[in-house]
Amino acid sequence: MTQTVGIGIIGTGFARGVQIPAFKACKGAEIVSVASHGLENARSTAEEFGIAHFTDDWRETVARTDVDLVCITTPPKLHREMALAALEHRKHILCEKPMAMNVAEAREMTDAAENAGVLALIDHELRFLPGRQHAYKLLREGAIGTVRHVRCHFQAPHRGDPSLPWNWWSDESQGGGALGAIGSHVIDSFNWLLGTGISTVFCQLERHIKERTGPDGSSRAVTADDESLMIVRFTEGDLTKDTTGIISISMSEYPDYRHRVEFYGSAGSLAVESHGELFIAETVAGSGWKEIEVDFGRPIAGVPDTGFSRAFAEFAPQIIEAIAGERTHLENAATFADGLKVQHVLDAARESDRKKQAVRIG
Repeated sequence: MTQTVGIGIIGTGFARGVQIPAFKACKGAEIVSVASHGLENARSTAEEFGIAHFTDDWRETVARTDVDLVCITTPPKLHREMALAALEHRKHILCEKPMAMNVAEAREMTDAAENAGVLALIDHELRFLPGRQHAYKLLREGAIGTVRHVRCHFQAPHRGDPSLPWNWWSDESQGGGALGAIGSHVIDSFNWLLGTGISTVFCQLERHIKERTGPDGSSRAVTADDESLMIVRFTEGDLTKDTTGIISISMSEYPDYRHRVEFYGSAGSLAVESHGELFIAETVAGSGWKEIEVDFGRPIAGVPDTGFSRAFAEFAPQIIEAIAGERTHLENAATFADGLKVQHVLDAARESDRKKQAVRIG
């Protein structure tokens, strides 16, 4: 049994707002190192949270003997190299999504994780929203029968602001864009909740904001999508038969944030909102949605309450408990193999957008 789990953080964006506060609230965890591309970012993060070591060389963090868990919260282009280095040092890993830039990278990372025999997870924290956990159980209890159709509507207005500066999120070559950032979450959620996978995808990507101001003040082309629309079909499983789906993702739709997933079955319907609000409906026309009381968890102060921080606050202590207990499996958590499964869909979606036709996966 490990007494204290030492954590090394690579990246100071999402980690600074969500991961570090969540891990600091965990019993038996200590953040011992933080790395950032910019030394000043690493320094200020370390000072803010009382972290002893900071660096602009992520390899220092990975190599430290007091680091048990490496959290990779960088642009996707860097995930492969960082993950492979961490696995060489036999570190446990929590890697941000999307897992990699393509299937080839994701497969290499998955194989390395299996050989290393460590806890290697993808940060699909939404699996740990209490409302989604309850929906998972209801689906398996047959609450709505066989699932015929699913739908996701995700909208966030902030990328619709053309005054936002150009950064890696605007750059397809670095893994930026709505498809990877949000589409990966949606795909993983449906894979997990339905216990199956997507077999066919038709995708349309769009860049509504086509230029942004770069660091030097010049106008730079945006190459990554801010809207992703997908029509999908699922493989057959215990909960699915001829199951179809529609996924609408926009980072530039006004006025409000919204994230809702819906399941339409042979015996009823189920819906989950952004904080985990859970609703069920009968097959009777006009019966309406009835809310099921669930715990929403707790948000993390100082960041937008979109549900992601609530989910991570539930996820973090379970990661620490698994590592402290020397376990290489965490129930309900997304593994590298799950990340590879998502990556297959992401690659197929991009191929579909290029070819303007549906693409079969596998």
